[in-house]
Amino acid sequence: MLKRILKIIGIVLLALAVVVGGYLAYVFISYHRLPDVDDATKLEGEAARTNETYAIATWNLGFGAYSDDFGFFMDGGTESRAFSKEAVYENLNHAFDALKALKPDFMLLQELDEDATRSYHVNEVALAGETLDGYSSYYAQNYDSPYLFYPLTRPHGASKAGLLTLTNTGVDRVARRGLPIEGGFMKFLDLDRCYSKMWIPVDGGKSLILYNLHLSAYTSDGKIADEQLELLTADMLAEYEAGNYVVGGGDFNKDLLGDSSAVFGVSGEAYTWAQPLKDGAIPAGLTLVSSLDAANPIPSCRNADGQYVPGESFVLTVDGFIVSDNVRVEACRVVDEGFKCSDHNPVVMTFELKEE
Repeated sequence: MLKRILKIIGIVLLALAVVVGGYLAYVFISYHRLPDVDDATKLEGEAARTNETYAIATWNLGFGAYSDDFGFFMDGGTESRAFSKEAVYENLNHAFDALKALKPDFMLLQELDEDATRSYHVNEVALAGETLDGYSSYYAQNYDSPYLFYPLTRPHGASKAGLLTLTNTGVDRVARRGLPIEGGFMKFLDLDRCYSKMWIPVDGGKSLILYNLHLSAYTSDGKIADEQLELLTADMLAEYEAGNYVVGGGDFNKDLLGDSSAVFGVSGEAYTWAQPLKDGAIPAGLTLVSSLDAANPIPSCRNADGQYVPGESFVLTVDGFIVSDNVRVEACRVVDEGFKCSDHNPVVMTFELKEE
């Protein structure tokens, strides 16, 4: 009898080893980095003009999952997927209505799923295009991850997601540019990363280059995010030095205020994923633009480890813009949506292209 029990246990353990080994092999074999893309297809529309005020909004929409009571498992919460397909639609429709009310000329949206387990295979990119009509758009796929079988009771699954840039002007060309990521096992957590570029014609022959970015958060020590920012700003600076206008925005996953804990009055000692920018991170010729209303500070992001509680949850500002010196910034503000539909609030900037 004992031999029989041991034999059964051995068979079960062997089967388990085969399943685990097969899954690990699938993950490693399936892993790939997405290629860079250059697309010279022109989109009809008016050229941008100098000395005219434009509005641009950036918003990380958190794949439609992050209502104000959602806590993500990689942020210390318990959830690995949106609460339901209906919740995805509810959150995204709330966000799109808020964006339409803002009436920006340009939108930089991050973390929209094209096809993902975590968002019940809602094509969020298509939904945005249908809802936010009247804009030309470019979708840059950020990553294409294999099926993550964790948490075991409700796996996060596979994800195709990316960045969506929208404009009410004409477009000359677009591009996707890959960013460095960590190696080893961490690459399966950090997934792929990129930024997108959109060349918008400007009266007089120059171009306005719109950058849409979402830098890494789940890294071992933050060095990769620094390297990503260095590559991004080098590209931006090259475009500015070539005579173009540069406006970039998105989720930096960096504490853009330097010490958000002091600004918003909630300690971030237990959270190390968003560090301040290093001195000299933004080279001369470019300027970081973030919102800070000293009288009424509004954060752009919350730590999504559970229910959002104003005054108790850790909040910070990680979303903002970078502009070249030939761009005049008129204002920048975080719009207080109360984290109702995302773990981020939108940030809106108004600006002019200087006539030179």
